Amino acid sequence: MCTYRTRMVALEGSGKGASRWFPLTSASVYVDHAVHAPADHTLSVDFLNREQGPSARVAVELTVPAARELALAILAALPEAPGPNGAHDRGAQASGHEADR
Repeated sequence: MCTYRTRMVALEGSGKGASRWFPLTSASVYVDHAVHAPADHTLSVDFLNREQGPSARVAVELTVPAARELALAILAALPEAPGPNGAHDRGAQASGHEADR
């Protein structure tokens, strides 16, 4: 079912379009009728850099089961990441002491 609810997320990263990499500044996430994926409805994610125009966009349509699996995989992988809030910051977060970082 289409919810017509779009969630916008500010983010930092990079995306690869048809011909080049570009910085990503936001993403929109929504459930809608699929345009290309072989499903009636999909979770769609558009990664964008609005300042660079329509060519700075990466669009993804995922079936609901695939979207759930991807979300779980992301959550499982993030604790292994170094840096802010990753595995290397756990001690500092737990103790609250800057010296632990």
